[in-house]
Amino acid sequence: MNAFNSTISNEIAISPSAHQQLLGLVQQEDDVLGLRIFVSGGGCGGMGYSMTFATEQYDHDAVLKQDDLNVYVDSVALQFLNGVEIDYQERSMGGGSFVFKNVFKAVGGSGGCNACGSAGGSGGGCG
Repeated sequence: MNAFNSTISNEIAISPSAHQQLLGLVQQEDDVLGLRIFVSGGGCGGMGYSMTFATEQYDHDAVLKQDDLNVYVDSVALQFLNGVEIDYQERSMGGGSFVFKNVFKAVGGSGGCNACGSAGGSGGGCG
């Protein structure tokens, strides 16, 4: 049996613009260790994914440490998110959204997302 690898290196990529936005969100909160990305089953739309603030690290979390940003992903979710790139795109009407590129490419899924507790958009956008 393989040992659990608790460090993420290149399984998840975060663009510079997404890194800046995520770091800003995390730094605004008290008692937050970083960001948590998780996966959930989702009826007819397939799998869905969400982001929230991480207030603790669990035994089966893998952690991506990028500068001052820590991203926590449990070992099951990491299997579905392997190869994803998280980007942040500005909208023409102001604001922006997080976009997960290549998510669920091998297993299918809805691309629906909730970001940091608020309802996300469609088409892989979060925000």
